[in-house]
Amino acid sequence: MLLGEGQTPLVRSRSIGALLGVDNLYFKLENLNPTGSYKDRFAAVLVSEMNAKGQKVCIATSSGNTGAALSAYCAAAGITCILVVVDGAPLPKIRQMQLYGAQIFMVHGFGKDPGVTATVFNELEKLCAANDLPLPISAYRYCPSAMQGVQTLASEILETLAGQVDHIFAPAGGGGLTLAVTNGVLTEQPDGGRTRVNCVQPEGNDTIASALRTNEPRARAVAQSTTTVSGLQVPGVIDGDRVLENCRKTGGTGYVVTDERVFFWQQALARQEGIFSEPAGAVALAGLEDAIRRKEVSRSETVVCLVTGSGFKDMASVETNFGLPAVQTVEATRTIGLIQPYL
Repeated sequence: MLLGEGQTPLVRSRSIGALLGVDNLYFKLENLNPTGSYKDRFAAVLVSEMNAKGQKVCIATSSGNTGAALSAYCAAAGITCILVVVDGAPLPKIRQMQLYGAQIFMVHGFGKDPGVTATVFNELEKLCAANDLPLPISAYRYCPSAMQGVQTLASEILETLAGQVDHIFAPAGGGGLTLAVTNGVLTEQPDGGRTRVNCVQPEGNDTIASALRTNEPRARAVAQSTTTVSGLQVPGVIDGDRVLENCRKTGGTGYVVTDERVFFWQQALARQEGIFSEPAGAVALAGLEDAIRRKEVSRSETVVCLVTGSGFKDMASVETNFGLPAVQTVEATRTIGLIQPYL
């Protein structure tokens, strides 16, 4: 099932790279996929598999973007879509799912409390198994074949830059995206290439990044996810252990960033690059900032930051974090006079 996903632009930074002191900084614009996020790569494969098997009901969980993607692709395939969404998922994402025709159930504590999250996953796994259905969660633990669709992201980056990439910075919640990128890199560079994949997480959901940096053998669940960055509020480990293993194979490490810096770079992407990203899409760039501060990225290296989703996905964060002025309504006779000072 295809809606035009993939082959998203890889654009060179016009100003942020120079500001940070990196000559070759690129942004992979996954916000330009059909429903506005990289999750379309996952949904395209998953729904195609369901369609081939004649399955007519899709039951899934989502923090927002997976649900939007599955809703769209299920609508195109004529499959009923039922979504159990995390507590506090942004309303614009919910409305997007509903407009595609999905049925939505929000569970209190889901995505914030590890116990509640584990219970939801376990019960849905049983339900889907009993009805011979997949449980479409964008993680290798649950849907390894569909996650190969996400893996194409890394292949596109390396093909566009002829393999000459030193660092890829990827945001992580449960780790599925980062694992997909490492799988893609290790497939393209089986003998150990130059591309290091770095895992970036908000400090309120540090299940993987610190463990990666301090060489711990396993990822670690957090008691409660406290980040306000939608989409990365995944307190359980999920794909975390495999992320540790694969990132280390590429030579990458972990970075933990504050929500404050994420929102700073979300605004900078918009104002300095013309890229409208949701907060999660600015996490990779916040990680690059930390890497430069630590002197772990040099000026001459080629760096790619993943912009994972559109700013339209989470307009509440725009309203909350940036103090944008109210729009004035003025008389036509005053318009030219108000514009004149900007000339």
